Amino acid sequence: MAQSTDGGDDNKTPASPQTPGVQVRVAGQYIKDLSFENPNVRKLLGGPGEKPALRVEVNVNATKLNDAMFESAILFKAQASSKAGVIYDLELAYAGLFEIQNLPEQALEPFLLINCPSLLFPFLRRIVADLTREGGFAPLLLDPIDFAALFMQRQQQGQPQAIQPKTN
Repeated sequence: MAQSTDGGDDNKTPASPQTPGVQVRVAGQYIKDLSFENPNVRKLLGGPGEKPALRVEVNVNATKLNDAMFESAILFKAQASSKAGVIYDLELAYAGLFEIQNLPEQALEPFLLINCPSLLFPFLRRIVADLTREGGFAPLLLDPIDFAALFMQRQQQGQPQAIQPKTN
């Protein structure tokens, strides 16, 4: 009976080339669009008055820039109002560029609309708090957002979520 001295198994199959793993790189992040309006500041100089009503709207979208580069953006709107009128109106589009390689096609859309916004959210949260504070109000501290639930809600409502191609 022959024994192998290298400790290896003589019945090995040749090693198959390994498929490369998913690679994601944040190439950049930035304020894409920003508007802060404080239209009734003169009416509010006497004091803050009653607790304002706050309406917040969050949406996400993604754009394919080339084969491996994608933009994912959080579109955020907040409006505070009281009996005196609109206290402030804030609109912010905060985006990131993500280089993504070896991600299966069926996983791309959820990744861009769930994972990428989750990475961007802490930065958007800080900007919103700073803007409202610098606007003369208490900082608006946002609670965490469940982007997976937002994605599922849009799917159930039949809203299109396809990744948009870049248009010039």
